[in-house]
Amino acid sequence: MEAPWRQGGRGRGRGRPGDGLVARAGAAARPPAPKAAGSARVAAAGTGGEGASGECRVPSPCPSPAVVAEFSSQKKFDEIKKANQAAAKKLVEDQFSSSSEDDDEDAEAKQGKILAKTFTIYTSQTDGDASELERTRQYMNEAFQSGAMTCLICIASVKRNQAVWSCCGCFCIFHLVCIQKWAKDSLFLVSSPLTDDDFGKKDYPWPCPKCRFEYKRSETPSKYFCYCGKVENPTVDPWLVPHSCGQICEREFKPSCGHKCLLLCHPGPCPPCPKMVTTTCHCQKAKPVPRRCSAKEWSCRLPCGRTLLCGQHACENACHAGECQPCPRVSKQRCICGRQTAERLCASPQWQCSQVCGKRLPCGNHTCEQVCHAGPCGDCPRSGKRSCPCGKSKFTLPCTEDVPTCGDSCDKVLECGLHKCSQRCHRGPCEICRQEVEKQCRCGKHTKRMPCHKPYLCETKCTKIRDCQKHQCRRKCCSGNCPPCDQVCGRTLGCRNHKCPSGCHRGSCNPCPETVDVKCNCGRTVIKVPCGRERTIRPPKCKQLCSRPPTCHHSTQEKHFCHFGRCPPCRQSCQKTLPCGHLCPAACHDEALVKQTGSHQSAGPWDQPSEPAFIQTALPCPPCQVPIPVECLGQHEVSPLPCHSANPYSCKRFCGRLLECQNHTCMKECHHVTRLDRSADGKKAGPECLQCEEECGKPRPPGCPHRCVLPCHPGHCPACLHMLKIKCHCKLSVLYIECLKLTRADLKEKELLISCKNQCPKELPCGHRCKEICHSGSCPLSCTQKVKLRCLCKRLKKEIQCSKIQGQVSLDCDALCKEMKRKASEIKEAEAKAAIEEEKRRQQAELEAFENRLRGRRKNKRRKDEVEVEQSSWQKYKNLIMLPVFGVAVVLVAWLMVYNG
Repeated sequence: MEAPWRQGGRGRGRGRPGDGLVARAGAAARPPAPKAAGSARVAAAGTGGEGASGECRVPSPCPSPAVVAEFSSQKKFDEIKKANQAAAKKLVEDQFSSSSEDDDEDAEAKQGKILAKTFTIYTSQTDGDASELERTRQYMNEAFQSGAMTCLICIASVKRNQAVWSCCGCFCIFHLVCIQKWAKDSLFLVSSPLTDDDFGKKDYPWPCPKCRFEYKRSETPSKYFCYCGKVENPTVDPWLVPHSCGQICEREFKPSCGHKCLLLCHPGPCPPCPKMVTTTCHCQKAKPVPRRCSAKEWSCRLPCGRTLLCGQHACENACHAGECQPCPRVSKQRCICGRQTAERLCASPQWQCSQVCGKRLPCGNHTCEQVCHAGPCGDCPRSGKRSCPCGKSKFTLPCTEDVPTCGDSCDKVLECGLHKCSQRCHRGPCEICRQEVEKQCRCGKHTKRMPCHKPYLCETKCTKIRDCQKHQCRRKCCSGNCPPCDQVCGRTLGCRNHKCPSGCHRGSCNPCPETVDVKCNCGRTVIKVPCGRERTIRPPKCKQLCSRPPTCHHSTQEKHFCHFGRCPPCRQSCQKTLPCGHLCPAACHDEALVKQTGSHQSAGPWDQPSEPAFIQTALPCPPCQVPIPVECLGQHEVSPLPCHSANPYSCKRFCGRLLECQNHTCMKECHHVTRLDRSADGKKAGPECLQCEEECGKPRPPGCPHRCVLPCHPGHCPACLHMLKIKCHCKLSVLYIECLKLTRADLKEKELLISCKNQCPKELPCGHRCKEICHSGSCPLSCTQKVKLRCLCKRLKKEIQCSKIQGQVSLDCDALCKEMKRKASEIKEAEAKAAIEEEKRRQQAELEAFENRLRGRRKNKRRKDEVEVEQSSWQKYKNLIMLPVFGVAVVLVAWLMVYNG
């Protein structure tokens, strides 16, 4: 059955032109169909359908409104046309592709890179040893192969963009939705035989569909995580293992050793720990050796030697792990009570016989009823204080008498937990509770007065919808915790052949559990697939060789496996003889695919050219590629060139021939050079080479900063005649010297040339000016300047050379200087004594005047007492003494001022 728009296309050829144009405009306005459907339609058109017969053509323009609408949507028409043609091209290329083996090889190469990236960190720890990764590699290969990883619940392939869950016991992978349904159904099947009172009170586990590893109800998966559990909803990455986050796994090794997994997030179990540890053997007799952490327990094969539990013998087994085995020797041993003797294993020295002890207890009335025991029998169990049955009273009675009842009420709590026993103290269990109470039913809608020990269930049926969201609970007196629906689903499955046998559930049903055989082309390889998938699953890969005859000029075709469709193109070498005499090494090209274009104009975006897009035809042999040694134009190298283009060539290097200046080489790209003289050297430049236009770059004499005035030339450069402007050693004068004289002079001559012949202006450390002529370097340390030295009293004076002072700053005083100092000190002492005596007299006079005023002459008028004080010798002669001393001091001061000046 064709699509309506294709039927309309045929009708337009027989109907009115206006109708066809309107239909085309409406089709152009619609979005393009999906690729698969579009490709199928194009393929049908390419095989000679009516849509490609030429009936649907774009008519000539007309002034009708439909024609105007057609041309206004021309841009969208072209876009849709290109999209459909691209889909058709992809379909044809897939149809005539070489083989699925090429795709498999590319997929295997990509898979190998991803596996190597995942195992990089682990193999770096094991020095490249990947022998312990085979089990993990198998899980990862199944994750890559299309259809290899199947969900055991729905029997369908697990795709890389589906949410999955991995069992931590068997590492089997299931769809997240499937495992959630499985857990729900398992919990329902476990709890269905329970009574209404017990339902929902216990947390029953659910098992893994493969290994039966049990999980709690709370461990039912609700979110999609990667294998290592770090990332929720991991993104699909073509360069990672499907359902992997790409981070380091870091799961704890099992058994735990303290280290973590080094692989990238991966399916399946973690490999053994690759870390290196130093450990000793089981018996700890051998020296510690470095071993893999996963194999750190090892045996030295020496006898164990540990004392066994019997305490008499040593373990004779080879060095082993864990506890030693029981002692295998046999010996005669007594029982615990010592009455019987038997041969028994040395590992179990203690044993009981079957005789009752029977010894008389201390009471003298009873015997011991224990079976073969060690130690004393103990007191009589009926001796001491004993309680009555209700436990309220205690009695001290002989062991021969039983304890009587106390006569009080029992008061023990009954089974109902609410009331107490009302009987008198009695032996044995209490009766059931017979009190009448107001009880509420389980659903809480009704109450009734009835005995306490009887349960109360009403007849009201629950009207809540069960978890299937379809059926009511309908259970009598339901507490609200309705059980899962127990009816059969019965809906038609996706295979359209069977109905769902599961219990009533929400959502879509699981795929059909039945299987169907799918065969290869030759029928020798068969695989079983779930019912309904035989139309969509790829046929199995057959390992039998294809038996079809070759279609090219070769006698036999390459060996390849059984397949559907055309055989892949021949990959054998052509081996036809070329015009140059060599054999064609290219792959066989007798049936090459060539794109063929035509002048057919499509009537709509759904139409395709009537002729096929690709045709098979024989192509001529390609140009000969046999390498022939050819020398380049500049004779720099000899390179192999293809036979069809073996001509002189330019190697793209610089020419490198020596120019006439004898200093530079030709910088032209490799070119032909004509030899004017056959006897000349082949490294000299020819007329085709460049002419040197550089400046002279030869090294100048040491110290000469000027360039050569001549252009680039052979031989030595002429002498430099420039004048240099240089400061002298003391930096005060500017000198003009010829560059030639300065560069050829030795050190002494340079010293004289740069000197200005004036006295050096530098100061010596002593503070005087240097006496040398302008010189280089530091000034001499010996100063010849004369300086004056005086004694401390400034009376003596002497001139000495500056360099000979050596830290001396003054002269030593003579005897006269000392005499003058002594006289001056005596005068100062006399003056000080006189001043003290004068002060004492003044104070005495004041004291006497004060005492006279106190004696009291109050009756007389106050008058001023004049006290005549006799003048001291110092007051009388001080002027005669001070004048000469003052004159001597003035003379000394004047003399010092003159000396310092």
